[in-house]
Amino acid sequence: MTKHKKLKKWVDECAKMCQPDKIIWLNGSEEEKVILEQQACDTGEIIRLNQELLPGCLYHRTAPNDVARTEDLTFICTSKKDDAGPNNNWMLPKEAYHRAREIFTGSMRGRTMYVIPFSMGPVGSPFSKVGVEITDSIYVVLNMRIMTRIGTKVLEYLGKTGAFTKCLHSKAQLDITKRLILHFPEDNAIWSVGSGYGGNVLLGKKCLSLRIASHLARQENWLAEHMLIMGVEEPGGKIDYIAAAFPSACGKTNLAMLIPPEGLKIKGYKIWTVGDDIAWMRVDTDGALWAVNPESGFFGVAPGTNSKTNPNMMEAIKKNTIYTNVLLKMDGTVWWEEGDGPVPAEGIDWMGRPWKPGMKDEKGNIIKGAHANSRFTVPAKQCPSISYRLEHHHGVPISAIVFGGRRAHLAPLVYESFNWQHGVYVGATMASERTAAQFGKQGEVRRDPMAMFPFCGYNMADYFGHWLKMGEKIEKKPKIFHVNWFRVDEEGKFLWPGYGENLRVLEWILSRCRGEVEAQKTPIGYVPRPQDIDLNGLNLTNKIMEKLVAVNKNEWLEELKGHQQFFEQFGERMPKAIWDEYEALKQRLESK
Repeated sequence: MTKHKKLKKWVDECAKMCQPDKIIWLNGSEEEKVILEQQACDTGEIIRLNQELLPGCLYHRTAPNDVARTEDLTFICTSKKDDAGPNNNWMLPKEAYHRAREIFTGSMRGRTMYVIPFSMGPVGSPFSKVGVEITDSIYVVLNMRIMTRIGTKVLEYLGKTGAFTKCLHSKAQLDITKRLILHFPEDNAIWSVGSGYGGNVLLGKKCLSLRIASHLARQENWLAEHMLIMGVEEPGGKIDYIAAAFPSACGKTNLAMLIPPEGLKIKGYKIWTVGDDIAWMRVDTDGALWAVNPESGFFGVAPGTNSKTNPNMMEAIKKNTIYTNVLLKMDGTVWWEEGDGPVPAEGIDWMGRPWKPGMKDEKGNIIKGAHANSRFTVPAKQCPSISYRLEHHHGVPISAIVFGGRRAHLAPLVYESFNWQHGVYVGATMASERTAAQFGKQGEVRRDPMAMFPFCGYNMADYFGHWLKMGEKIEKKPKIFHVNWFRVDEEGKFLWPGYGENLRVLEWILSRCRGEVEAQKTPIGYVPRPQDIDLNGLNLTNKIMEKLVAVNKNEWLEELKGHQQFFEQFGERMPKAIWDEYEALKQRLESK
């Protein structure tokens, strides 16, 4: 328990509303974990996998209507609608609390209420924030054990008066018509009801670490970003750190755990993974931008993860991992599309139905064994490339910020912004194809500034303004770049091999940060000279490299129309500096 009176009062209020049979405060011990796993297995909420082949691993299925973040049911609840902005669904706090209370009331009858004190970031770090999640799901508890630091040590740090984010969750009846994911920035609170999918219910993740944290970051002069953090170590031991933003399921995790390609191994690089999804960044006493990963685990997308795309992750998930909505094989192991190993002859699919390869539904579509957004949750410490600085209270210094997306055309392989303000514009105009991690039509191009459009907890025009102001506060500014691994040729084939070969681009990026290499100036920024990307071991011609870094004037002028249309929705709140960059880009393109 705790001596924190406000925390105890809040837990009592939630219990009175939700009416659980009993309340358990989590202490975070291994003994507690064993008990909870057994209870979840006894009820069928969790299936224990083959413990010889996958020691410590568990399997879970969500409801068929509960397989991804439900952005249309996710709200920012502020007193003024403009504070939430056109980038968010908005609801008045009074209405939101009223609607949610009707669903929460009695929702935990016959269930146990679990109270999870957790820290995002190392416990006690000036970069970190404390939350307390109340839930009736053991699945949530077991995932929060992996994704955050939980238990008694957090309560001890919180003390009698420490600030915390109030996070309330109940599965309720898993009814999509009674599902709400509500954020109350003015109250430092999150209410999620009617869902069991991780992105909606692991409230330390997107809800706190991005939506609420972005609001706090603006107030407290730091950045809460949807970014990986990775270190590139040279043979001499010097490590440069990169923070990079990509929309969900577009390669962040693979890049964060990259293994140097054969052609570059002679140079002796090592890659260190600090985080694969979220970065909290502050200006430290040296005037540089430092970052921590607030999470302690990875909540990764399974399909497409294999020994070629991400060998480090495949090694990490061999034990102590929770698999969600993948195919359950007959030997008690798991499989997913574009994973390792042969396609199983049979299994149980993600909906619990008998499955065989080639099966089709009534419309003639192939039935997949694993859902396209199926997941695994794994402790970060199990990753072979994990950085020793994961638990460092001040994190790591950032040399470069990289924005990226999935564009078949338009964006070159890599380009560097002219300065911080222009770099903010580059981030503000990011666009990518929609993926299975979001609701909507896959393949559709979606504007996703800084990969934060679904996660910014306030008006995005103000968010751009905050980035511009942060540039004034950072004495040693990271350089800002944009990458696109997905450019294709006339036949639709990828021009760049991607995966581990992306280190070749990062090498150029860090060389630019150190002032060691020249670049070609274009209207959109600086691109590499073909000779400055190390292609040793790659069968890429100069002609292909020229295509990869080419800037098509007409295509970019057409793209500007999309920029303008996107910015106009924010009206007068859009910073003048962003419009200045728009006009400057337009002039550079027209005079090319």
